[in-house]
Formats: sequence, C-alpha cells, structure tokens
Amino acid sequence: MPNNNIQHTPEPLWKQALSPILGLRSLGVFGGTFDPVHTGHLLLAERACDELGLEGVLFVPAKKPPHKLQGVNISPAADRLAMLQLAVSDNPRFFVSDLELQREGVSFTATTLQQLHELLPDTALTLLIGGDNARDFSSWWQPEMIAQLAEIAVWLRPGFQAPPELLPGITYRIIAAPLMEISGTELRGRIRAGRSVRYMTTDSVIHYINTHGLYR
Repeated sequence: MPNNNIQHTPEPLWKQALSPILGLRSLGVFGGTFDPVHTGHLLLAERACDELGLEGVLFVPAKKPPHKLQGVNISPAADRLAMLQLAVSDNPRFFVSDLELQREGVSFTATTLQQLHELLPDTALTLLIGGDNARDFSSWWQPEMIAQLAEIAVWLRPGFQAPPELLPGITYRIIAAPLMEISGTELRGRIRAGRSVRYMTTDSVIHYINTHGLYR
C-alpha cells in the first residue's frame, strides 16, 4: 500500500525562480553587491553576451561578500534584489537569482557555482569577473573548484594589465570592457549630495531609490 503520509520537501525558492534558464546551453554568472546596480553592470553583461556567445547572464547579488566583511555597510538584500530585477526587466537575456541571499553564511563563489552546476548540469557556465578580481583570484576561497565548475572571463579596461594566468595552468577569456568609470560608491555619494544620477543607472532604479529613500 502506498504511504500517503510521505512528506515531500518543496524545492528551495531560488530553484523555482530559475526555471526560465533551465534550457539555456550557456550562461554567464555575474556576482556582486549591486548596491545599486548601474549602467556599467548592464553594459558589461551585454558585452559579455555578444563577445562570448552567451545565451544569458545571471546576476547574483551577494548576501555577505567575502571581500567586504569588515566595516562596510551594505543596503538591505530586498532592496538590492528589487533594483536588479527592475534594471534587467526589459532584457530577455538577463536574469536575476537570490540564491546567495537565501543561503546562510559568506557568499562564496565556489558554493554558488556548485549549486548552479547541480541545477544546470547541461549548461556551460562562465564566471564573469573584473580585472581587479583576476589579480586577486588566487586568494579566493576554493579557486581550483571555481575553475573546474566554470570557464572564467575577465573584463579588461583599456591599459589594464592582468596576469597571464589566474592560477598555474588556469587561463581565462578576455572581454574588452569600455572605459566607463561608474561605481556604486559614486552613485551613493551623488545621491547623498543631492546630485543627479540620471543615465548612470536606469530610470526604474532611480525611481525605486527615490521612493524608498535609499542612500540618503
């Protein structure tokens, strides 16, 4: 007789939310605090799609980024997630995951890639990082595992010198990044000073910031 009392554990919400990308053959993974997401993030992700032939880019906001643990205040996860969702809503190649926001502890990239690989075993993952991250890659948690789980692509600004290898025997692909000096720090400072951030992020994100009184 079947046991009708068996309790089936529901899938985590982050897995349910990723159903739109289950059929993709290639996916870029773009992590960060996105505090807030800005035009530079979006342009770099679009450039990665075109230059690497990616079918999509997954933005993964960090809950506790390893490189910002000491004395750095980060806006609430719900706000950062909402702004990302607004910013990418009109691009069919862009997706957002709250995988790291739902996970306890430090937001290690290796753990995130491992979870994505288990969910998307037939999807080729490409980790998208900046030149500064490439220089520090050997200090990341489990860098060898990261290189096993995903190809690595590095945005290089004009004139930026990156190492020939991330680790001995681990190379990477290069994405030519436009010379665009926009940062979350600059946006937050301009907002606090009452200055315009128009064209530095999307109108929808600006409206969210103003409505919720962020960065004042």
